[in-house]
Amino acid sequence: MQIIKSVSSVFIFLFPLCVVAQSGYLLPGTKEQQLINRLEIKAGTNEQLNFSTIRPYNRKYVVHEVELLDSLHDAGDVNAPKLTETDRYNIDRFLMNNSEWSKPRESFSSKKPILKHFYKSPGNLLEVNNPDFFLVVNPLIQYQQTKESGNDQFLFYNSRGLTARGMIDKKIGFNIYITDNQERSPRYVQEWITRNNAVPGAGFFKPFMSTGGVDYLDVRGTVSFRISRHVDAQFGYDRNFIGAGYRSLFLSDFSNNAVFLKLNTRVWKFHYQNLFMELQPQFATTLSNDNKVLPRKYFRSNYLSINPTKWLNLGLFDAVTFGRRNRFDFLYLTPVMFLRPAEQQAGSPDNAMLGFDAKANIRKTLQVYGQFIFDEFKLSELTTNRGWWANKYGYQVGMKYIDAFGINNLDLQVESNRVRPFTYSHFDSAADYTHYNQPFAHPLGANFQEYLAIARYQPFKKLYLQAKLIHFRQGLDSGSQNYGANPRRVYINRPQGDYGYVVGGGNKVTSNNLQLLASYEVRENLFLDAVLQRRTYNTAIGRDQKANIISLGVRWNMARRDFDF
Repeated sequence: MQIIKSVSSVFIFLFPLCVVAQSGYLLPGTKEQQLINRLEIKAGTNEQLNFSTIRPYNRKYVVHEVELLDSLHDAGDVNAPKLTETDRYNIDRFLMNNSEWSKPRESFSSKKPILKHFYKSPGNLLEVNNPDFFLVVNPLIQYQQTKESGNDQFLFYNSRGLTARGMIDKKIGFNIYITDNQERSPRYVQEWITRNNAVPGAGFFKPFMSTGGVDYLDVRGTVSFRISRHVDAQFGYDRNFIGAGYRSLFLSDFSNNAVFLKLNTRVWKFHYQNLFMELQPQFATTLSNDNKVLPRKYFRSNYLSINPTKWLNLGLFDAVTFGRRNRFDFLYLTPVMFLRPAEQQAGSPDNAMLGFDAKANIRKTLQVYGQFIFDEFKLSELTTNRGWWANKYGYQVGMKYIDAFGINNLDLQVESNRVRPFTYSHFDSAADYTHYNQPFAHPLGANFQEYLAIARYQPFKKLYLQAKLIHFRQGLDSGSQNYGANPRRVYINRPQGDYGYVVGGGNKVTSNNLQLLASYEVRENLFLDAVLQRRTYNTAIGRDQKANIISLGVRWNMARRDFDF
């Protein structure tokens, strides 16, 4: 962490005079995500939106492109995307919620502000928009009450907090997000927490109330600044995501927040991101050891996103996870891709990953995308088809279809993810691809085949409907035998020697998870949610599970909390 702080300080002090207008980033999981996906596909050839594999999105860039597409539609331009009435409504609300970068509109002002200073804009409790200072403050509230068949426990999720974002002199941007959370989740999530000694997406936690309840804070904060016209930096404690899919095999936001320093370089048809992070290796600390200081490990990734044409985006990814007794290795500060030979010359025992992804927009209605990640790979062993353990790789293929079958605002998505055994694991537990006892990429870890189907429909401006089906097959460990599903287990002891490892080998599991969601926006960013969920989990060895779950809730300025694994 010290080296990351030092590097960020160097940037701040070396480049104070060339800093230009800087933007914050959109919160992940909010309603804006689907709007941006739709507009990217509808535009088809918008090169800035084509960089959407890097999340969270930069507000300034996205607002500029959304505003441009909206103005082209108003002007009747032949190249303008075909926007539905609901699209226009969503665009208007999106621009209102990002007023620091959008042109003022009459709809941005509330008819009756509260006490003249609050809710001057329908979406923001407090908004200050001066030439040298911008500030938005909003409450964060979410409460869900859940009932699970065969479970007499009182299940709930209670979260409240505050978020703020702003800019100083249009040079320094900042974002703060703080919530205090208590929850008791469905039984399968409670078992996941016990098994991994972690809460999905959270860090340190304490028991709450009786069996199965947890109490934790979610604190995020970043500072961002522009180094030059084409280079910006962000330092903070938050999550990142790389990919066009619902899942990511590169880097996902499933695990806990982490300290990071991120550099983004946007030049011509390129977007190059360097990401340096401090993570927590796996640990077995019990809940009673509240004051124990956890060890550290480190992560560095480079991701180059390229637009060879206006409708096609290609990406190259490399990453390394390593432990150095709580210190960063200066070798990994080099912001150049594919330095594995240099790492090996330094005697590196670290866990390196390489990847490739692609995304194409077709006829302004379809998007196809995919990822390929490999940890270790040997072509001669692959062609023999003997299931060599160290052929560790995974791939993703997916498609998005908007305004499906001519129905306005009906969007479909299908996706397949497949990861071979032992991918993301390492012989050194400090270098595995995990953070805070949680997978750093796909929530299932490895040794699985997954299929997803998602339908999203907005029949009216304020009503959001979603159906999501997740089916997966996975090979779990059996007792002390490691079949390569859990990235936290070192791969040295393998039950079958070097050969015979296939996806799904081990204790075979088949699971189906169907979720139906209806959300109604009572007022700006205030939602009422109703969820029906049916999950089955069948194992060759062990106890089968079947759960029928119903949940009702309210949320304000927050993304819904889901457990889709």
